[in-house]
Parts: sequence; C-alpha cells; structure tokens
Amino acid sequence: MAAAAALAVAVVPQGAYAEPGAPGLRNIVLVHGAFADGSSWSEVIAILQRKGYRVTAVQNALTSLADDVAATRRVLDRQKGDVLLVGHSWAGAVVTEAGNAPNVKGLVYLSALVPDSNESVSDLLTRLHAPMQGLTPDGNGLIWLDDPAAYRQVMAGDVPSAKARLLAAVQQPIAAGAFGEKVSHAAWRDKPTWYLVTGNDHALPPAVQRELAKETGAHRVTLASSHMSMVSHPADVARLIDRAARDSIEHQ
Repeated sequence: MAAAAALAVAVVPQGAYAEPGAPGLRNIVLVHGAFADGSSWSEVIAILQRKGYRVTAVQNALTSLADDVAATRRVLDRQKGDVLLVGHSWAGAVVTEAGNAPNVKGLVYLSALVPDSNESVSDLLTRLHAPMQGLTPDGNGLIWLDDPAAYRQVMAGDVPSAKARLLAAVQQPIAAGAFGEKVSHAAWRDKPTWYLVTGNDHALPPAVQRELAKETGAHRVTLASSHMSMVSHPADVARLIDRAARDSIEHQ
C-alpha cells in the first residue's frame, strides 16, 4: 500500500506562505517533463530559495527512462540530507523510479504520469484508456511539439503567448521509446506522496490525473491551471512543495 493511504482533497488558496520553511528537510530536487527543460522551474526555484530551501533542477536528456533516472540519481547523490523529489508530467515516471533512493523522504507529482511497479508509461496510458494522440516521432525517433501555437494550446493555455513561444523554443524533445520502459519498483508505494491535478490541462486529462492521485494514495490538490502549472502558477506550486516538505518531516 502507498504510505499516504488516505486521500486528502483540497483547492490551492491564494495568499501568503507560512514561515519559516520545513525544519530538517532543506533539499528540493525538481525534475522536468517532456517538451520542457530545467528553466521551466525558474520562478518556483526563486520562491523556494527565498524560503531557505536548497533547490536543484535536473536537466533530463529525455532520451530514455534509464537516462533520466540516472541524471536524477546523480543530483540526489549530491544532496546533503533528506530530499523532497518533485516530478512534472513525464518526470512522474522518472521520480517514481529514482525516488527509491534512501534520502528521498517524499514525492510530489505535478500533472504527472505515475506508473506502478513493472509498468511503463505506455502500459499506464493503455490501462487508463488515455492513449497518446498526434505525437509522431521524427526520423530520429524523437517527439517534438515545436509549433508555438500548438505548444500553447496543448501545454500552456494560461501562459502569455510570448512566454509560451519561449517555452516552445527551449523545449527538449522526448524519445518515443522512453514510453515503453518499465519502472522496476514504484517509490510511491513506500513514501508519502502529493499530486497536483491541473484542471484546465489539455496534455493529460484531469480525469486521468485524479485517477492516478487515487491509485497512489496521494494527498491531492486541485488547481485551475494548464499543464505548465509551474510557469503559470509558480506561487501555488511552490506553496504545495513547501507544504509537502513540512509534512514529509512529520511522516518520518
């Protein structure tokens, strides 16, 4: 069973953050998804740093699940003390595997794909009747979303158009084969978990996100946001991460 068996549902409120930050857990590791890079966390990082957290954004190659897990583990190995591990979108699979590291004390999923043990993202989407559509790999086996208008429609509907164009310009494509690689053991089965459902998401249906939050026994938070919540609602995302860091200490 997941460590956080009870499902708590809340709506992110507006307002100030509680101070000070979580005692004991000072390290936050952020992992980006497909069609993005580490810079997508910039505003969230700034907020968390002001609260005293040590924040590191992993730069995923998006060439395979194994490569992204290895990149995340390298960052985890450099942390001094306990870690809260955060994954967005595709990175849900990455942190589900990499989160088995002993210094990871909690997992936060943002509109994320969260496989179970011995399950791939492709398996997951098939099981939940949510197949990927309109994403065709190029001759190198990479999937891009490089039309700025399409990028904004799918990923960033509540992000200003100029900023969405910047996101499209710096995106990392993902290897189609990555979706077929299986997670060995799902870390959410052993560690406290939070899930942010983005209610205006056109990349991963909110109904699928709610089902994943339920399956993982996550503390669920709902936000009226596009898929790129860390860009369009950085204060709300940082608030959730801060709360998860505090609660992870209480679970120990």
